[in-house]
Amino acid sequence: MPHDKITVLLVDDHTVVRDGVRLMLGTARDIVVTGEADNALDALRMVREQTFDVALVDIALPDKNGLELLKQFRVEQPKLAVLILSMYSEEVYALRAIKYGAVGYLTKNCSATTVVAAVLKAAAGGRHVSPALAEKLANMLSGSNTALHEELSNREIEVLRFLAAGVSLLQIGESMHISTSTVATYRARILQKMSMKSNVELARYALESGLLL
Repeated sequence: MPHDKITVLLVDDHTVVRDGVRLMLGTARDIVVTGEADNALDALRMVREQTFDVALVDIALPDKNGLELLKQFRVEQPKLAVLILSMYSEEVYALRAIKYGAVGYLTKNCSATTVVAAVLKAAAGGRHVSPALAEKLANMLSGSNTALHEELSNREIEVLRFLAAGVSLLQIGESMHISTSTVATYRARILQKMSMKSNVELARYALESGLLL
């Protein structure tokens, strides 16, 4: 493997997504995908066994939230530049991804040109952020008020989005592999943290903030 190649790890549980991203990156002569994983456990094992320059990580992994995996990557391989590549819009997870150490946030509807440019920039030590995300980061650094949902944990965000979409506690529990009582506890915490009283208020907030499923 030539030393001037940028080595990339792809972490996504959908084969078609990994195939598509690999093809996108294949258009750049100096980028090569040297590792692929469809779950967090395998991805973590690969990072422990070999060195990568850049990792493209999905958030919705079957065994662990991608943001939690990101934090583990920072411990195992601090120099690894991690880009989040997600189906979720920036409004949902981008700011917290940057807080956790990601060097950029991409949505899965972005172009091949954008993906390649982001990987090249990340490998060179830069960051890939949209103008909207850059503004949010500036507001955060200046002490301006952050969005209410930024106070929620990753699991609470997931529950919030289900509740806002009208999904029942039972269905949420089945989807997240947790008990209905645990979902109810999350709901209570969310309402308390956001100073709201009902699912209707949560749904209105989610709609206005771009958090709906």
